[in-house]
Amino acid sequence: MRLLLVEDEAEMAAWLMRAFKQSGFVADHAPDAATAESLLAAGDYDAVVLDLRLPDRHGLALLVDLRAAGNRTPVLVLTAEGSVQDRVRGLNAGADDFLGKPFAIEELEARLDALVRRARGTTHTALQCGSLMRTNGSRAFTLAGQLLQLTPRESAALSVLLARSGSPVEKAQLSAKVFPADSDAGPDAIELVLHRLRRKLDGGDVRIVTVRGLGYMLESIAHDKPAG
Repeated sequence: MRLLLVEDEAEMAAWLMRAFKQSGFVADHAPDAATAESLLAAGDYDAVVLDLRLPDRHGLALLVDLRAAGNRTPVLVLTAEGSVQDRVRGLNAGADDFLGKPFAIEELEARLDALVRRARGTTHTALQCGSLMRTNGSRAFTLAGQLLQLTPRESAALSVLLARSGSPVEKAQLSAKVFPADSDAGPDAIELVLHRLRRKLDGGDVRIVTVRGLGYMLESIAHDKPAG
């Protein structure tokens, strides 16, 4: 999952970015509304975590502009302003969920998972291709019942490929989901991630194939039935 954190408090932002990385999220950080608008215009995010008290504009003003521009990315608002009136204002501005400060990182991550599931129209049922499975909310992958040991980048790449199994994913789109916007990774860095993933899937009944001109695709390997 690729996230955009819009938070001006440096200590809070650093804590959240560390937590997101440890949980396998790919996150970018915007300290103000202007930076957030620039990143949202250039990138494809699964969700936005938005603080309201930004140095250049109020968070709800940013949200209103995003929705007016047709951006439908799920937005979770972090707020110390917990009154009913504040929540109504946020909903009218286009917020999808709220979380009051202080909060537990586990609740924030669970709410983000729920937002993205709703946006994709999925439920708690597992995503599956062959014997490769991931239960929504856990972000853990199993292959033939065995837990796969994946790095955050490998997990991010496999999440995208599994959600689109049977259909190719463009290289640029996959890279955007795996590497933060400020990453110094080169254009071919995604191939190293996929190389490691292919090795970890080796011997199973799924594989990652390169579809010339279209990108990469996760597919189930059809084993021939014995003659009889």
